[in-house]
Amino acid sequence: MKKLIFLIAILASIVCLHSFRHISTGDPWVVPDKYLKMKNPVASDAASLKAGKVLFEKHCQSCHGKTGKGDGTKAATLDTEPGDFTSKTFKAEVDGAIFYKTQTGRKDMPTFKTKIPDEEDIWNLVNYMKSL
Repeated sequence: MKKLIFLIAILASIVCLHSFRHISTGDPWVVPDKYLKMKNPVASDAASLKAGKVLFEKHCQSCHGKTGKGDGTKAATLDTEPGDFTSKTFKAEVDGAIFYKTQTGRKDMPTFKTKIPDEEDIWNLVNYMKSL
């Protein structure tokens, strides 16, 4: 009986540790003022949203999920929680901040400076993410 209780306690600890590693550390993602003041030069029209969707499906969907809720197929393997693009918090972010975060990355979020080198493409992606 003691062995069973010990085993249950070990399993519970593993589950808790696994859960905690997916919770954001609360570290603020500092965005330089330059980006906070930056205006999106790409209109959020049908062409931009279409281009952004293609990029999202290729580069973002595996972590952020098909609808941008942070529930992609790779999300459970990450040490940090992928953002929910449908949340009020995300929707309140200025486009320049989203551009910066997408281009620069941090922790589990990769940089897209080389994967998406065309800034207009990143702006299309920003427009699409904001549309979710």
